[in-house]
Parts: sequence; C-alpha cells; structure tokens
Amino acid sequence: MPLSNLNQRFLESTRGRIVTLLRRNNHTVEELAQELALTDNAVRAHLATLERDGIVQQRGVRRGSGKPSYVYDLTPEAEYLFPKAYGPVLHQLLDVLSEQMSPGEMEIVLRKVGRNIATKWNIPAGDLRTRLVGAVEVLNDLGGMTELETSDEHTYRIRGYSCPLAAAVPGHPEVCRLAETLITELVGVPVQEQCEKGDAPRCCFSVSNT
Repeated sequence: MPLSNLNQRFLESTRGRIVTLLRRNNHTVEELAQELALTDNAVRAHLATLERDGIVQQRGVRRGSGKPSYVYDLTPEAEYLFPKAYGPVLHQLLDVLSEQMSPGEMEIVLRKVGRNIATKWNIPAGDLRTRLVGAVEVLNDLGGMTELETSDEHTYRIRGYSCPLAAAVPGHPEVCRLAETLITELVGVPVQEQCEKGDAPRCCFSVSNT
C-alpha cells in the first residue's frame, strides 16, 4: 500500500483526528475531548502515544479561572504525515532543466546539488566502514531504506530497498548522480553508482576498500 494511503488511514483514526485538530491550532486536553466526544482520560492516552512517537508536544500552559491546562501542538516532524507536492514538483523541475540544458550541464548541476546537501550533514570520523555507515544513515534520513554490505574483501556496497529520489528516477535516471556525489562527499572516497532505475528504483553504490 502506498505510504500516502497509510498516512490517510492514520489521519482518519482517532489519533489522526487529534493530529488534524492540532495542525489547525493548539488545544488543551479538554478542548480535544469536546471536539472528539471523548473522555479526558482517553485523549490523554492518545496524546501520550503521539508524544512518544515524536508527533505531538506540550507547548506551555493555559491559565483560566480553574486549574491550568497543558496546551498541545504538533512537532515539526508531524508535517511529514501530510501529503506533499515534492515528488511532482521535483519531476517537473527536472523536465524544465533537461529542456534547457545539455546532458553535461545537467550532470554538473546535479553533482553540485549533491555536494551542497553533503555540507548539511556531519557523519562520524573514522575508518571507511564507519564513514559508510554514517552515509547510510543520511540516505535513510532523507527517505531511503539502505544498508551497508560487504560484497567481498575489497568492496563495500550500499544496497537500497527504497530510493529517496524514487519520484524522479524513472523519468530522470541521471538524478542518481546527485546521490553518488552526495555519498562521495560524505565518505571522502570515490563511489560508483550502480542503481536499478526502473519504475521501482533501488539504490546501489559500490565503494572500493583498497
């Protein structure tokens, strides 16, 4: 099932309805209970789970004539639950750039973007394997699902099961050069891109250990 459908199912649940209400405005437990026709304790239980998952946070106290009430709102990470236009926008941007640039110019731009992204991340110093583990974590933080393999005593391979640029790769496979450059900059040694670039793209990057 597509992630967007899973998110939609979540947003239709009781916890999802709480998230939707908090996206509109901060609420207290009592206000949420009234909106959802639930008891205060039921709302507190849902909020505790959402806080644990990093979706909801306490944001101060609202004082009135009675006992002060905690105010809740969403964390910045909660925005990822809602549909975004990143994929279609990226695809259209690449369409326009490819119409106005030669393949060589396009590659220069993509590699520059990869280098710029690399400057935003700090990975642990250490031997090559340690740096590659850090690069895998960066790819996963960007929305991929990758892991580090040792294909033989001389080669490491970053194997992906979900591509962070999947929305763009089928129409613009050259975008993999961006990821290749990103990893090269992060680990400090040349990386060779060997990605599968079909309708369900999978990342694969090879790194020599010699």
